[in-house]
Amino acid sequence: MAFQVSPGVLVQEKDLTRIIPAVSTSSGAFAGTFSKGPLDEVVSCGSESDLLLTFGKPDNSNFESFFSASNFLQYSNNLKVVRVQNSSVSNATESGSAFVIKNTTDYQNNYADGSASVGMWASRTAGAWGNNIQVSQCASATAYEETAKTTVADASTSVGDTVVSVTSSTGISAGDIVSFGDEYEYRVVSVATNDLNIVRKEEPSYFGASDSSGLQKTITNGSNVRRRWRYYDLFNKAPGTSTHALTRGGSGDELHVVVVDEDGGINGVKGEVLERFEAVSKASDAKSPQGDTNYYSDVILNTSNNIYWMDHNASGSNWGTAAAGTTFTDVTSVSNVSLSSGADGSAATTAQIKSAYEKYQDAETSDVGLLIAGAGDSTHIDNLITIAENRKDCVVFASPERSDVVNVSNSATQKDNVVGFFNAIASSSYVFFDSGYKYMYDRYNDVYRYVPLNGDMAGLSARTDMLADAWYSPAGLNRGVVRGAVKLAFNPTKSQRDELYRARVNPVTTFPGQGTVLFGDKTGLKTPSAFDRVNVRRLFIVLEKAISTASKVQLFEFNDEFTRAGFRNMVEPFLREVQGRRGITDYLVVCDETNNTGEVVDRNEFVAEIFVKPARSINFISLQFVATRTGVSFEEVAS
Repeated sequence: MAFQVSPGVLVQEKDLTRIIPAVSTSSGAFAGTFSKGPLDEVVSCGSESDLLLTFGKPDNSNFESFFSASNFLQYSNNLKVVRVQNSSVSNATESGSAFVIKNTTDYQNNYADGSASVGMWASRTAGAWGNNIQVSQCASATAYEETAKTTVADASTSVGDTVVSVTSSTGISAGDIVSFGDEYEYRVVSVATNDLNIVRKEEPSYFGASDSSGLQKTITNGSNVRRRWRYYDLFNKAPGTSTHALTRGGSGDELHVVVVDEDGGINGVKGEVLERFEAVSKASDAKSPQGDTNYYSDVILNTSNNIYWMDHNASGSNWGTAAAGTTFTDVTSVSNVSLSSGADGSAATTAQIKSAYEKYQDAETSDVGLLIAGAGDSTHIDNLITIAENRKDCVVFASPERSDVVNVSNSATQKDNVVGFFNAIASSSYVFFDSGYKYMYDRYNDVYRYVPLNGDMAGLSARTDMLADAWYSPAGLNRGVVRGAVKLAFNPTKSQRDELYRARVNPVTTFPGQGTVLFGDKTGLKTPSAFDRVNVRRLFIVLEKAISTASKVQLFEFNDEFTRAGFRNMVEPFLREVQGRRGITDYLVVCDETNNTGEVVDRNEFVAEIFVKPARSINFISLQFVATRTGVSFEEVAS
């Protein structure tokens, strides 16, 4: 109790309700190459839809990465993904310069000031996908619509004509919407000298010009030609002056922006509008009526999935300044910018993949429990084992190399290849080896592909956490059925499974009528031990992670019997619960003066010893059937 110098009542609280917290062991972690998405940044995906939206569809060069991640998400809903930054990868830009923006943090730190000199726009992430993007910007009422742009100079038009002559084609561009003094509208396909090649407005852009898509009625020579921005009907009105600028004496700050899948390579529809930004402002201090920022570069940074702002339109003036008293000069023509020079880059090296996985090496900042290796060589797997052993709270899941099992006709050779591959990898209880690849359907490309099984193996472990607990084995018919496998590249026989198991490899086997099943639960530990089973390794990960997390509250307390009793009272109920959930068969917690001696206390240390007897999974079943004569008593023969 604090000392008081005068009479009074001092109220204090002491919390003796501390418990061991629940910890996560089922979040997956993966790094690989993808067609889009931020580089060198951890992104959380809760479903295949999230993976697809962020990192794009699989293709012939990255399908192993995509499906290693996607297959894990068939069993669980918590996957962290890093896109590897490989060589020669680049964002698509207006200028077509080779240029990389790794992620949003990189953009804000280095390019948000407009100093990159690559034009007005860049694709949101690196990759060839950005070459499909066109950005159309309408920055004034004039660019939005001109009611009498020119006049018809064609005295002999007929229904179906696809070329109309005008007095002047200056200021009319491909994509503009025109009408010729009547109710019909047409899209300009191309412009020759004072000749407009047109199709009906409602025709898709890939229709092209033909007799059936031309004029719907004859037009009068000398009629006014109205020109509109191609996307005018996506907006309520022409850009003008916002309330924010008007109340501060500014004018002409509004603009509209449209992002288009110009070539159809993003969503499969040529000319599809991907995003639109209405009445955003050129003023750097602009606010919407709701109080949100309305400065167009900020709006695009905060809400676009496809582009970054890189610079202002050079034809305008005062863009990016405060609204007070500012006249934002009209840009009277529409700006249509097609991005180019985006590149997927070369195949990622082992060193580049290692750099990406190092995003997971700090256990305090990255909470993951299952490291998915994807496709890679023995050096790659050893790199991941190093991360897992340093963290001591996750398990690596690894498959052999593709060439070991895919398109190898002899199963004995496949077995030898798999055993030889894993024999070269260091002994560790923090790794789990499987026997190969599965053949699965790629619905995005309508083909079948061989994909490494380690994404499924990590997924089975995550699903085991949801169905039971981390200390249950993920193998067998109850919890080890692999999803989406048409067939296996290598389906080992019983004798081959025996050899694989002795070599620390967990066979995945297809049983007729029972499916494709994980049929082993060994870790990569060569020494016989309780830790050569993955359920025991994951049991200790749970115990160590949970108890060490709870133990942080003991830091800076006194090392006396009160503190030690509090620790025991926190740990023992937790172990008792794990015992009740079949994780351990017995336990003992020693935390008293026998291991916290005077010397330990004087060194400012605190020691607790926790003994547990882990539960073991059944790997071998022996069934003995005995036939007896009719008159024999079972008590006589069963002893």
